Amino acid sequence: MYLDINKPIFYLFTDASVNPKNNIGYGAYIFINRDQLQSSTQMHHVKTKKFENTSSTKLELETLLWALGEIDSADYKIIIYTDCQNIIGLNDRRARLENNNYMSNTNKLIKNHELYKEFYRMSDILDCEFVKVKGHKKKEKKDEIDRIFTLVDKASRTALRSALF
Repeated sequence: MYLDINKPIFYLFTDASVNPKNNIGYGAYIFINRDQLQSSTQMHHVKTKKFENTSSTKLELETLLWALGEIDSADYKIIIYTDCQNIIGLNDRRARLENNNYMSNTNKLIKNHELYKEFYRMSDILDCEFVKVKGHKKKEKKDEIDRIFTLVDKASRTALRSALF
């Protein structure tokens, strides 16, 4: 893939919150540019969406794919911030998953194989970089990235809590 160093850089923050008892969850994301990174208006840009028949791992992927599908991301370099270790590790697992046709050692299709395929398809066409965020830091240890990530974390948890009551 050809990488254009002149592309503007945008930042995508994603997080999700699930209720494992009823398999319902909410994903949240914010997509901002460099100027907005320094602004205090990010909260107005957080979007949330309800997902059903989901799990925590599935919901994190669903949220990322939903966010990437919502934005016109082909014209940007996107730095994606997530606290999901599964998403961070997917590129390292790609060759093995594809070589095994997404089958487990017991010759069963692995969970979320369709989402993994979509993740790889989108990764191939987008100029993106993944950054692991350590969630739930103490306030005094948070930098600007952590502060913005907290917005999507709180938005997903608030949306889920509101839906349950």
